[in-house]
Amino acid sequence: MLIRSLNRRGMLRSSILGTMLFPGLVSELLQSDAYAADNPLAPKRPHFKPKAKRVIFLFMTGGVSHVDTFDHKPKLFNDVGREVKLDHPEIKNRPGYERIFLKRPQWDFKRYGQSGMEVSSLFPNVAGCADDIALIRSMHTDHSNHYNATLGMHTGSFAFARPSLGAWVSYGLGSENRNLPSFVTIAPAQTYAGSQVYASDFLPGAHQGTRIVPGPIPIADIKPAVNRDDQRIALNALARINQRHAAERASDPQLAARIQSFETAFGMQMAVPDVFDFTKESDATHALYGLKRGSTSGFGWQCLAARRLVERGVRFVELIDTGSSGNWDSHGDMMDHERLARNVDKPIAGLLNDLKSRGMLDDTLVVWTTEFGRTPFNNTADARGREHHSWAFSSWLAGGGAKPGTTYGSTDEYGMRVETDGVHVHDFHATILHLMGLDHTRLTYRHSGRDYRLTDAYGDVVRKVIA
Repeated sequence: MLIRSLNRRGMLRSSILGTMLFPGLVSELLQSDAYAADNPLAPKRPHFKPKAKRVIFLFMTGGVSHVDTFDHKPKLFNDVGREVKLDHPEIKNRPGYERIFLKRPQWDFKRYGQSGMEVSSLFPNVAGCADDIALIRSMHTDHSNHYNATLGMHTGSFAFARPSLGAWVSYGLGSENRNLPSFVTIAPAQTYAGSQVYASDFLPGAHQGTRIVPGPIPIADIKPAVNRDDQRIALNALARINQRHAAERASDPQLAARIQSFETAFGMQMAVPDVFDFTKESDATHALYGLKRGSTSGFGWQCLAARRLVERGVRFVELIDTGSSGNWDSHGDMMDHERLARNVDKPIAGLLNDLKSRGMLDDTLVVWTTEFGRTPFNNTADARGREHHSWAFSSWLAGGGAKPGTTYGSTDEYGMRVETDGVHVHDFHATILHLMGLDHTRLTYRHSGRDYRLTDAYGDVVRKVIA
């Protein structure tokens, strides 16, 4: 046996490697027929022909004001200062909010593209992509607390930890690249609900999102400590050990997932340096994303990294806007939105145009959303900020089978409540899964004696935003 042929030095190296790469050096094992069916990241057939093969999920954390961005309300401009009576969760029994007044938006709106979609001056570059976007102006959610609403937008559950949307997509479809994770989250800092927004919870661990932090070294310790030949020696030895270990524990459903997670880490040693090496990207591409050559931070870097990840087969990439500029929770001053929008507007438009020029937008679904909107009122008409607003907000889809140039749903004359064609978070998730070829009612996992799904017992596909 090869194990017997290893000399003392080789075994010592193997044991050292084992502390860092053990089961990860079992690619030969996982290539065998015995493991092919058990590999949790092996590509799977969708329920029906998909319109999208991959997702880039853009999350603007903190609560973007719909009435200042994508939901034009002329009457809110005209009736500024009018007192309104509402039983709103953010003002109930709150001192100083016994009376509330309409607050005007601080940015003007214009029509863009052949579709005539109305977008505010906060997003001039994204507005230039209006004819590629399916805008939903009738989103609503179940909670006005950041933690709960963020958890709900990512997992479909507003109170308890559940598998995230990206984990469900990975579970349902597997990966197209065995050397990279199927689900990646790029976030400079954690958002509300922390790692739960990319966790796999009770799904096999291989489907959990891998968090990448922008910077000179996006993933720490990715360079192998020894040369490739030494890793091969360790692989040949440890593969046999792992094979015996797995054969004795055939009833352990988590074992293949654990082995696969290390196998992916091993493959990442080769794949990751290439993914985040932007030196071969042209000056024109850098300019498209508003990215300075050599920069390793900012939302432009995140967007370009996302394009490079999905073109290499990563199934689901989430970008969370938690940069040094803060987040969109503009209680104190809505003018924060101007700075925040400036940081993401050009990169997002650059991503859409780059995908389109490469022929990738047709089968890449780009999702833009936040956890809730912001109130069209405050306790004074000239208040600088806005409060949380779960009753209505805006989100949009682009590419991947979304109907371009579409505006779906509406809110009332002040943007207070959904008026027509409401889209709950469960409906939003059902639609994203549908575009990926997954029936949200059939994508289930047995846990603790019952079948779970992302949309719980709810959700309808919003077919009018599908091309």
